[in-house]
Amino acid sequence: MTTINRQKQTRTPRQDLYQEITNKIIAHMEQGKFPWVQPWDSSHAACAVGLPVNATTQRRYSGINVLILWGAVFDHGFTSQNWLTFKQAKSLGGSVRKGEKGQVVCYADRFTPQKEREQARSEGRDPQTIPFLKRYRVFNIEQCENLCEDLPTGTIGKSQPLAEREIIPRAERLAKDSGADIRHGGDRAFYEPLRDFVQLPPQPAFFEQIDYYRTFFHELGHWTGHAKRLDRDQSGRFKTKSYAREELIAEMTAAFTCAALSIAPTVRHADYLASWLKILKEDKRAIFRAASQASKAAVFLLAFDSQEKEQEAAA
Repeated sequence: MTTINRQKQTRTPRQDLYQEITNKIIAHMEQGKFPWVQPWDSSHAACAVGLPVNATTQRRYSGINVLILWGAVFDHGFTSQNWLTFKQAKSLGGSVRKGEKGQVVCYADRFTPQKEREQARSEGRDPQTIPFLKRYRVFNIEQCENLCEDLPTGTIGKSQPLAEREIIPRAERLAKDSGADIRHGGDRAFYEPLRDFVQLPPQPAFFEQIDYYRTFFHELGHWTGHAKRLDRDQSGRFKTKSYAREELIAEMTAAFTCAALSIAPTVRHADYLASWLKILKEDKRAIFRAASQASKAAVFLLAFDSQEKEQEAAA
């Protein structure tokens, strides 16, 4: 047996990160568990609604990392949305407890090989960059010990009791400040891209009034995709792949936005499950792209949130 053959036999190939994460999400969805709502379903109500953040920088995670960390909250029963790297825990005077396993998250970036940089310079063109995905591990602060006292040890973004009619002033202000054309009436919720307006049933028409806001942010998720905003492809017809992709983006946009506003996300379109699963199984990068576009849409919407602006100004 040659040295090359021995190397092939002894080397354990590292599983493709895109496929690894996609497979995990597919497995959850096939069990009826949706990564963007499961931390707050009836079987796990310990964690306050919110987006996962880095405990030292208070910077929110985005894209696929939101789904990964929400899944970890659900799987391990954490009550905190705060995460640290091993080095960050040490820099705060503490450490990760012995035996604790971190959660793999990923960082997308691009690099330019030196040879390509030199060739592009000689040819008078811009160098081509190569995308890559880097993995690293983070730990929930509940997996750490002896952290400095001023670090948040509990949950963040706890939701406040709703008013009698379940009106959420913060969500109402965001809706108004967005400038979106929002119309009420009828028994259907939809976004009309050609005339650029959102149609919603009156809030009392919902069996649970909180679903008005969950539905509202789903439709506003579609609204962000208009050509004069984030310019996503919204030309897909019902039951096509492009239509299902846009629904998945809007679904996660609603979840991310609701979480930031301390509204427990829910699954509005579980009937699209089969088409979502088909897309994920055919393309291992589909969930990454959808989560990334949903994060961009949520950031676009939250830019209209006055409380969010105040928090950023104070930081």
